[in-house]
Order: sequence, then C-alpha cells, then structure tokens
Amino acid sequence: MVLGRPSSAPGGPTGVYYLIARILSAATRLETSTSISLTLSRLRQWKASRGDKIKYTFMVVVASICFYVMTSPPFPYKLAIPGLFTVLILVPITSQFFLPAAPILLYLLIFFSSQFVPAPSRPHIWVSVLPTLETILYGGSISDILTRFGHPLLDILAWIPYGVGHFVMPFVVAAFIFVFAPPGATKFFGAAFGFMNVFAVIMQFLFPCAPPWYELREGLTPANYGMKGSPAGLARIDALFHSHGYTSGFTNAPVPFGAFPSLHAADATIEALFCSYFFPLMLEIPIPFSGSGKGARKRLRLDARILYWAYAFWLYWCTMYLMHHYLVDLVGGSCLATISFYYFLTDEMRVAMEQNYAYRPSEAAPMSAAPPANYPREAFGTRSSMDLARLSNGGEGGRPHLSSIDGSAGGVRMKDMGGKANGGSGSGKSNDNKVLFQVDEGREEEDDDGNDWGNSDDEETGEKSTTASASHSGR
Repeated sequence: MVLGRPSSAPGGPTGVYYLIARILSAATRLETSTSISLTLSRLRQWKASRGDKIKYTFMVVVASICFYVMTSPPFPYKLAIPGLFTVLILVPITSQFFLPAAPILLYLLIFFSSQFVPAPSRPHIWVSVLPTLETILYGGSISDILTRFGHPLLDILAWIPYGVGHFVMPFVVAAFIFVFAPPGATKFFGAAFGFMNVFAVIMQFLFPCAPPWYELREGLTPANYGMKGSPAGLARIDALFHSHGYTSGFTNAPVPFGAFPSLHAADATIEALFCSYFFPLMLEIPIPFSGSGKGARKRLRLDARILYWAYAFWLYWCTMYLMHHYLVDLVGGSCLATISFYYFLTDEMRVAMEQNYAYRPSEAAPMSAAPPANYPREAFGTRSSMDLARLSNGGEGGRPHLSSIDGSAGGVRMKDMGGKANGGSGSGKSNDNKVLFQVDEGREEEDDDGNDWGNSDDEETGEKSTTASASHSGR
C-alpha cells in the first residue's frame, strides 16, 4: 500500500502537510547550543584538508587587505567588524549561518572597501574593449538593439527581476535548498555562490570596463574614477514610482565600471543550476475546460527546469535592455557561475542526487516522486550516510524500494528496472513512470504515541522495526 499521511495525523491539504513536515524536518538539523566551548572542541578535532587551508588563508588575506584600505569607519572602530564576526562564528547557534556565509560576506566587504582605494593606484578603465568584442563576436551591439524600443510595460518587466529578483532570489533558493535538498547542500550553495561573487568583483576591480550607458552618455572618450555611475534604464523606474532609490544607489556605486563579468547574469545562472540539479521536477498543470466529464481534465506536463532557465534568460534580457551590460558580460558571468558550481559540487552531493535517484539525471521526475510526509527526511531519493554505506555494501535492508501510485504490492526494485542498485549511475528507469517515492525497507518505526512518522532513529540505536510494506499492508 502506498505510504501517505498517517491516519492519526491532523487533516489538511496534502501539499501543505508535506511542506510543514519538510520544514520541521529541516529545523531539526539546526544547532541550538550557545556554548563557545563546544565550538572550540569541534575546532580542535577538525582536520583541515589542503583545500580548506588554501580557502581560509585566501579569505583571511583578502579580508585583511580590505580592512587595511578601508577608511570608514576609521581605526580602531573598524576592528569591531572582525571582532563581531569572530564572536558569531564561535557561538554554535550563529556559526551555522555565518560560517557558510563567510564567502558572501567577503564579497560584500570587497565591494564596499574598493571605493577607498586611491584613484592613482587603480587600474586603467577600458572603454572600447567591450563594445569592440561585442561587434567582433556578434556583429553589432545587442544591447543597443534591445534599447531602441522602450515602453513603460517593458520597463516594469525589466525592473522585476533586475531590481527586485536579483536581491531576493538568492534567499529564496537557499531556503528551498535547506528544506528540500540533502543535508550539506546549503553549505555547497554558500561556497559556490559566495566565491563566484568574490572572484567576479575582484575581476571587476582589476579589469574595469565601461558599461553601455557610458557609451551612450560619453561616447568612447576616456573615463576616469572621478565620474559617477548611472542608473541608466532604472531611472525610468524611479520616475515611474516618484522615487530616487536606484538613481542614488547607482550614482554612488563603489564599482561604477564593473561591467565585466555581469554579476546579475552570474547569480541568475547559478540559481538556475542549483534548482535544476536539486529540483528536476515534472509539473502537471490542469488545463481548464479541457474535459467533458468529472476528472477528465487534461494536464499539461512541464519540466520545471524550463521555468528556472526562463527566469535566467529573462534577467539576461533585462541587463541589456536597461543598458547595464553587454552580451559579452553575460557570457562571462554565466561561465564563471558554471565553473563555480561544478568546482564546489562534492561527491556527497553527486551520490545523494545521482546514485540514489530513481530517475536519470537528465530526466525530470514527476511531482509524485517526492517522498510522502511521513518520510520527511527523504527528499528526491536522498539518504543518510549510513543508508549510503548499506547500499554500497549491498545490504538488503538498505536496498531502494519503489512503490507505485496504484498501490501494487511488493513494489519494484532497482535491479528489476535495468539500473544498478549499488554504485550505479542512477540511469535505471521503471517501465511505469508513476513512481511515488523511494524508501528503505526497515526504515519506519512508531513513536511513543503509536504514530508512524518514518523516523530513522533505528540507525543510531540499532533497533529494527517493521518494514514499510509490511507495516502498511494491513491498513
């Protein structure tokens, strides 16, 4: 029988119940201790790899340079910033957030402190490099073509992702990854997203290039650091809403000539990569008035990855329509995002999302592939480290068990699907695409009240509970 909401659980929409279960399950991974001694004990036991040593040494050196050139706040008040950060990473309840976010905070520090570097010490500003590359590679200025026709409706469409989504979407994606992706995926996102921004802003500082708005305003005349930035097309948004937020922000930007690479394009690309990797879902959208009888409505099957990349390309268009970037800037930012994503992608994430995934990595899974609410620790075929060890050892208790939507007894095993249950690439696929979830036999146990919540505490205590199929066969 197909596992679903326990009969003793409170009623409500299945989707809402599942969402709450996933949020509560993710919340159990949060650290609540405030003991600094616990962090110091973990630090003494931590064995840093060569990559960790290089990473943290690089971050400390770059941060030290930033604090050295920073003149506001003045010395010694600016020492309060590293002091506060040290306290935050020593307290466990805050270190779980600020330590993974350290690369992102370093990016913000570089971006802010770059304005204090004296103009004579800054690199030459390249005015004609980007438009020349644009003409050579694409036969003309794509940004200039897109800005020839403007309309208030297009301004609004460009403002939504560029002026709002660019700042909101990283938090939204991080929240979804924390709730629905395997444990450790949030740290993966913080490292890839943060270091991508760090290297991008360093490139913008060392290789300053004039954006399209400069060519339209000043032509190809040499630029200097005394010139102010420009909101370009966002000035129309300020005029539309009778405000001056974008005009003030872009005019006094610390890096006014940071056209290459485009961080807007880089952020949108890496967000689409993460969503495509962790949430390759197949959406089924009901089509109104498409059926003659009850339950006969047709459904449109849509790969969710189309929506992820549609948002990315939407933002690509916005950057050029608002005269902030050339097309070559978008290519550079997207390449940087792709390199960062695959560089920081760990083997643990690969195992969780590919080896134990019931569908081919290149194929979208139906929404029914998500685990039921009473298995909140399993999302998209992910498993704990002990489960992975049992799978690699060929243990029967850890072998994946698939149950179809129609509730057929027994289910389908990975070896019956033509795929490999142990150490395979996850390319095996059932003949019946309607797969509900992926569970381990022997995972389920009852809590003190007799409710089946699918906890995996038996992994730690060594207790064996009734198998999932047997415990529900009599219901």
